[in-house]
Amino acid sequence: MQTNEPQGGVLRVLQSKDETRAFYDKISGVYDLLAELSEGPVRQAGVDKLDLAQGERVLEIGYGTGHCIVQLARAVGPEGKVFGIDLSPGMQARARDRITAENLLDRVELSCADANHLPYPDSSMDAVFMSFTLELFDTPEIPLVLAECKRVMRAGGRIGVVAITKEGGEGFAIDAYEWTHRHFPNLLDCRPIFARQSLEKSGFSIKYMSIANMWVPVEIVVAEKV
Repeated sequence: MQTNEPQGGVLRVLQSKDETRAFYDKISGVYDLLAELSEGPVRQAGVDKLDLAQGERVLEIGYGTGHCIVQLARAVGPEGKVFGIDLSPGMQARARDRITAENLLDRVELSCADANHLPYPDSSMDAVFMSFTLELFDTPEIPLVLAECKRVMRAGGRIGVVAITKEGGEGFAIDAYEWTHRHFPNLLDCRPIFARQSLEKSGFSIKYMSIANMWVPVEIVVAEKV
């Protein structure tokens, strides 16, 4: 039986994929009201540090309501292509509405699937981006997801990760976050992780790392496939 005892200092995820999908379907209509004010500036910082170029092919894992998909599509221009994968059909519908309103459907392709098995060919992406997504995967899944990211990236491609972090030691905010995750995992399904360390263990070369202060600390990491 799976418990929420830490593995490598990181709490486990107790929600099943079906429960996670149902949760995000349920809150998709109000997600921006709940999170955009706090998450938006940090996500944007991650997109900026990825330093996309016109004509590139980019994958976003966990696109949610589509804010970053729009920014990525603008960054790669009409000759580029942005792919998105998310577990929630509700989020997919919200993201599609946003992309349609921005007249960017011609350069965006959205999928609804699990990132443990990315439906893209080897070496097909110049960059991969995810924000507030890697910490939704159970601890043993994180290296599997990063291995899939590495597979679909070309040599020299970049990956950008924005994630709630345990870097820098313990504090009241992290303690409170983890307590809530332990006792109410149906309400707070993600938990702080070590993003940079996970990328390094997966064989990526770290090019940039900083910690932003939301109401909890957040890592912004950009790494390269070598």
